[in-house]
Amino acid sequence: MKKKASFIFNFDSFKDAKLVAESLSPEVKHKIPKANVEISLSKNALSLKIESDDVSTLRAACNSYLRWVNTAINVNQLV
Repeated sequence: MKKKASFIFNFDSFKDAKLVAESLSPEVKHKIPKANVEISLSKNALSLKIESDDVSTLRAACNSYLRWVNTAINVNQLV
């Protein structure tokens, strides 16, 4: 049975949401072993869906992606 996690990040503008999505795209293309990750944009929201066969891989993927989202947001605020 697949384990799943979904996150929705709301931004002030589509531009900010798109910037974070573009920042994550190399990681999504690179693929974490044993995990499937999808990103989508809708208006000012970024949706992140992570799916894995086991809980430990799901937790590791969630930790990585949440850290990368946080880093992208912080860098965007500095620029």
